[in-house]
Amino acid sequence: MNADIIQTLTATFEANAQQTETGVEYWLARDLQHLLGYTKWDNFLNVVHKAKTACEVSGHQVPDHFADVGKMVDLGSGSQREVDDILLTRYACYLIAQNGDPKKQEIAFAQTYFAIQTRRAEIIQQRLLDAERVQARKKLSESEKELSAVTFEQTGGNEDFALIRSKGDQALFGRSTQAMKAHWKVPDNRPLADFAPTLILKAKDFAAEITIFNARQHAMDSESAISREHITNNDAVRRTLIERGIRPESLPPAEDVKKVERRLASEERKSLGNPDGLGNATNEPGK
Repeated sequence: MNADIIQTLTATFEANAQQTETGVEYWLARDLQHLLGYTKWDNFLNVVHKAKTACEVSGHQVPDHFADVGKMVDLGSGSQREVDDILLTRYACYLIAQNGDPKKQEIAFAQTYFAIQTRRAEIIQQRLLDAERVQARKKLSESEKELSAVTFEQTGGNEDFALIRSKGDQALFGRSTQAMKAHWKVPDNRPLADFAPTLILKAKDFAAEITIFNARQHAMDSESAISREHITNNDAVRRTLIERGIRPESLPPAEDVKKVERRLASEERKSLGNPDGLGNATNEPGK
């Protein structure tokens, strides 16, 4: 397939993309039918049905990616009639291309085109999730530093903070910090929080913020008083999570947050030096 055809097909696909009022990108199936080289709607629908099955098998909700709609078309007499159509997300287009006739030049192009575009979206989503976790870890560090400062100011002992934090972990996880480190296979010299999922980081931060507020509000001047407060707050957070079907101690560990930070920093440097870095990343093995 020569470069001119590739450029034409790329421009045509993008030109047919539309957006809902809420900004969701979509293609109309009857437009995509012709873009993929299908002359008969019934033949194209067979491919769409296969794509829906693939969507369901992959664990996605079919209506989220294939939405049935009606479309008015002009008749030769000057009148109009409504025909069935389908709103397709980019992921739905990708699945249709994967289930199309590979002998068609348009299908061969679309299989690669939508795979790359879908992967770009996945990479962006993962980077956003990574950045959110790094930020949550930094926020928890700030809260714990503040709680340590409050403990020192009001009890006169820095050594009390480690005990307070440990009691908070016991209340949140239902097991000790060391038991959780063993469960998540966290190195002895690393904080448990560096391997905690984003949800747990935010849960710990929320409990710490409440403890800080009440320790100051009620002028708590002993380790035991602040510990009781911290236990109560972590226990309340734990009960809320369990009510929503989430047991903190049963969640799997997340990737070492230090590695995530280094990866984000490296990708940022690459993107600054290479405007096409995101696109190139889709071709890297294991990415």
